[in-house]
Amino acid sequence: SSAIVCAALSCLLDFYKVRHLIKVEVRPNLILSAEKELGIVAGLQDRVAQVYGGLVHMDFSKENMDKLGHGIYTPMDISLLPPLHLIYAENPSDSGKVHSTIRQRWLNGDELVISSMKEVADIAAEGKSAILKRNYQKLAELMNRNFDLRRCMFGDECLGALNIEMVEVARRVGAASKFTGSGGAVVAFCPEGPPQVKRLEDECRKAGFSIQAIQVVPACLNDVDLKTLSK
Repeated sequence: SSAIVCAALSCLLDFYKVRHLIKVEVRPNLILSAEKELGIVAGLQDRVAQVYGGLVHMDFSKENMDKLGHGIYTPMDISLLPPLHLIYAENPSDSGKVHSTIRQRWLNGDELVISSMKEVADIAAEGKSAILKRNYQKLAELMNRNFDLRRCMFGDECLGALNIEMVEVARRVGAASKFTGSGGAVVAFCPEGPPQVKRLEDECRKAGFSIQAIQVVPACLNDVDLKTLSK
């Protein structure tokens, strides 16, 4: 849903020749507002990725959100990423359904959700540092920890056996793995290189999952977009 809204927004910006008037940083909020009006339960992360493209670090700290109305989004060089693979199933989950209970628990002040979300944010900051330093072993550890936190918060019943199995398939060969979103696909990293990738491919085939190398494309911002970015 968010990809469709993002594409529609981009078309409208060009059609009405107002791309230079709408800052890149606020576009994810506009997309989220449209989804809220449609009754779709969603967060900002997908929308930021779709607006910026490429590799981007997202800081959603309360201070920035309260002061600016949006997060701090930092595009990064995609060449810093190690080889990654996508594992996916034929029947992805409904991410809105997955998110709905966690949102309410957050609003209710659930201590487990609040503390886990804080650690997820810390993992993002650590991940940025690990990528910049090309410390891929650390990146693998952070990827695994990210999923473990999600599993703790959401519970196995909510995540679904199929989604959990995709993660476990990767872990059985020593690869790091985490959801790409809220289910339906997993991103995996094989720190040991091609031999480990081959073992992962074999395990995926046995489990009935599809796997392919991820090709990360550069950021999709054009010159007009870049001029709107805050300095």
